[in-house]
Amino acid sequence: MRIGVNVPNFGPGANPDNLARWAKTVEGLGFDLLMLSDHVAITSDVAKQYPAPFYEPVTTLSWLAGITTRIGLGTTVLIAPYRHPLLVARMAANLQQLSGGRLILGVGVGWAREEFEALGIPFERRGALTDEHLRIIRAAWENDADYGCGQIPIWVGGNSDAAKRRAVRLGSPWHPLRFTMPWFREAVQRLKDISAELDRPVPELAPRIHLRLTEKPIEPGPDRRAGEGTLEQVLEDIEELRRAGAETVLLDPYHGDPNETLRPEAAWQALATVAAHRP
Repeated sequence: MRIGVNVPNFGPGANPDNLARWAKTVEGLGFDLLMLSDHVAITSDVAKQYPAPFYEPVTTLSWLAGITTRIGLGTTVLIAPYRHPLLVARMAANLQQLSGGRLILGVGVGWAREEFEALGIPFERRGALTDEHLRIIRAAWENDADYGCGQIPIWVGGNSDAAKRRAVRLGSPWHPLRFTMPWFREAVQRLKDISAELDRPVPELAPRIHLRLTEKPIEPGPDRRAGEGTLEQVLEDIEELRRAGAETVLLDPYHGDPNETLRPEAAWQALATVAAHRP
């Protein structure tokens, strides 16, 4: 199993120095994957959770590719409708080549209505646009003489049935985000049901979980999210995800306070603890 890290590329602590420190720390701890989030226009609905400055993920990953040597690079998730699909195909192909084949393109439909309005993109069509864009991107990559990258791995992000169906139809790993284990167990069964309904193989699993280490155990129940609790609880969650078929688990150490980005050492300590005891 690969274990990766969702690195915060936003907030008051986001700057080139800190992003470079994050990359070197995550790679130095032996993690397998470094991923960044995506927003383009930091409208009020976005800023409540992910305030400016916000470093555009493909640009930033291209820079981090030159700072790192081994670790995989990816997006969790690039919001597909925000950019022309041929632009995404070109940027991803170039980054794949420049990084030595280390890219994973995680994609999603997006949720910030004000951001869609600022970009002049119809919010109600975001699902259909995502499907259309993914078809165009994959078709573009078939032109090896031009793009020269082959088919880059695509993860389909999102927790909805529509995201599950998209993953099944595309044959891409499903990338659910921040959930409880009871929800995940039901969602995996639903994924299998959709696969049977569409007569397609069940997609691989590549979940992203919230990493929050506590000294005392969190009582089991429907509200404890995967990745929250003592080290033992977190490792048990990761092991259950592995048994369910997850080939990659992404750890998200951001707790929701933008000021955390000014003090990344606490997140690094939690990551170092997991890295020292990873399966």
